[in-house]
Amino acid sequence: MSIRTTTRAVLGGRLRSATGLLGGFAAASATHLGAILSGASVLQNATKPALMPLLAAHSVTTAAAAGRRAPKELAPALLLSAGGDVLLQLKNDTAFLAGMGSFAAAHVCYVTMFVRRGALTDRRRALVVAAAYATAWAGMIGQLWPDLGDLQIPVAGYSLLLASTAVTSAGLGWRTGLGGALFLLSDTLIATQLAKWRELPGHQFWIMATYVLAQYLLAGGILRHEHERDHEREHEREHGQWGGRAPAPQAG
Repeated sequence: MSIRTTTRAVLGGRLRSATGLLGGFAAASATHLGAILSGASVLQNATKPALMPLLAAHSVTTAAAAGRRAPKELAPALLLSAGGDVLLQLKNDTAFLAGMGSFAAAHVCYVTMFVRRGALTDRRRALVVAAAYATAWAGMIGQLWPDLGDLQIPVAGYSLLLASTAVTSAGLGWRTGLGGALFLLSDTLIATQLAKWRELPGHQFWIMATYVLAQYLLAGGILRHEHERDHEREHEREHGQWGGRAPAPQAG
């Protein structure tokens, strides 16, 4: 068997693994959301910790199937989110703050990953997006502040990191941008629970539905961005130096 054939077989196996992991993530997400709607708390608690590890494994395997490595910040961001998911299930104040800290670290990973890949290169666009999210952040915190009690400072600080993820994600395409916006929406719904505001019908369902979709879009969006960037670099290597023309032969 030739090296090329072996390589294709390995990459094909990785692609099948990535597809299987995506199916596992989709099944776990659907089961979790169904458990919320049916009130099956045991099933909710059993499926929630599996969501982000499955997505992380899918993302890493997908990148490997394409012959590259996933961004080094992506798996930590998803696994830190998984840690936050587990801690929030414990439902006590100490665990809640620890969970918020775990998610804050995940957002640091996301912001770092997006900035390193040029999310703020278009400064004018980045300023417009930042101004829009800053306005939304100020309005949200202004409304929630009187009802947050001892959580005022932690929520304000965490929400700044959350808004930073939303701003920087918007600089790498609509997928990551939508993912950042949905993450902000999901955690805003949690904040209204903390403030003991009136809840929407199916409030917990919408928290988790927007959260799961947000994480999927952030992970998938950054992988697509990496693919497109590598394709552009390959195109530049092939055509950039000579403008698509071979150099003229020199006289012997």
